[in-house]
Amino acid sequence: MQGLADGYFVIPYTIGNYLASTKLPKVEREGQDFKRSETEAGERTRRLVGNKGKRTATSFHRELGKLLWENCGMARNATGLKAAIERIPQLREEFWRQVLVPGSGSELNQSLEYAGRVADFMEFGELLCRDALERKESCGCHFREEFQTEEGEAKRNDADFAHVAVWEHRGEGKEPVRHQEPLTFENVHLAQRSYK
Repeated sequence: MQGLADGYFVIPYTIGNYLASTKLPKVEREGQDFKRSETEAGERTRRLVGNKGKRTATSFHRELGKLLWENCGMARNATGLKAAIERIPQLREEFWRQVLVPGSGSELNQSLEYAGRVADFMEFGELLCRDALERKESCGCHFREEFQTEEGEAKRNDADFAHVAVWEHRGEGKEPVRHQEPLTFENVHLAQRSYK
């Protein structure tokens, strides 16, 4: 969690410094992937600034944050995760109908930038909940209430979760697909932790 929080503030400076100090190859604007991405970005910008909703991006950000804090925080359970997975698409739909972004997309517009991030957070938040629900164990600091030892410690499930997983985005309104690859531990042996 600390890495995510710090990354939110650090990455803009890190990326900016990298881009300012690195000679990058020229981006060809003629390819169909570039044109498609450019068109999608333009449509998204027009959609955000053209919307005449009644709520700020900040209000949606706070509502999403509270929802995730309560249902997908350090301690979570299947009931809360399912509730969040059900609510986030509703909140996302309301965001795209009701968000108000002042200004235009033809100039520097921090409100537009922020609204774009909140839209991305909706996608990311739902994916976090899906992944947490799929992981039927307690691992590290992420505690699934249903998976604990008799002493209340995090209970691992190495038989089913000794793998790395990644989610594939399949497009707006479509469920993502989870891919996994097994991990092999040769020098480090998996073990149940005890903090007592």
